[in-house]
Amino acid sequence: MTTEGHIAALERRHQELDRQIQSAMQSTQQDALMLSALKRKKLGVKDELSKLTGTARQ
Repeated sequence: MTTEGHIAALERRHQELDRQIQSAMQSTQQDALMLSALKRKKLGVKDELSKLTGTARQ
């Protein structure tokens, strides 16, 4: 997979995690552990995106 393809996949994953987090937060039966796990995954994806886009611009 090319770097651009990988970045696009990570961006899609980041958006999907954001949707899942928003949905979980609106749920009447919030699962704090699941919400925390989703947020950690989203942050990990964001960190990887930052690394890739930072190296791609150099």
